[in-house]
Amino acid sequence: MTQIASWWDGLELWVIGLPFIPQLILVMAVMMPLAIGIATGADLLLARIFVLLGRDSAATVAPVEGAR
Repeated sequence: MTQIASWWDGLELWVIGLPFIPQLILVMAVMMPLAIGIATGADLLLARIFVLLGRDSAATVAPVEGAR
């Protein structure tokens, strides 16, 4: 565990030492795919949960009489 913490500290210091634009590019190259992956995984998980609960179809709303 100490080796992982030491590696992470070194990586962190390396990223902090970069100028702003390379930092931005590096963070976006890592964080965007990670965020997209997490969002896709959450979407699939919730879709399966809704199917299990029987809530996978959209509710239809009856028209209100007397509406303009």
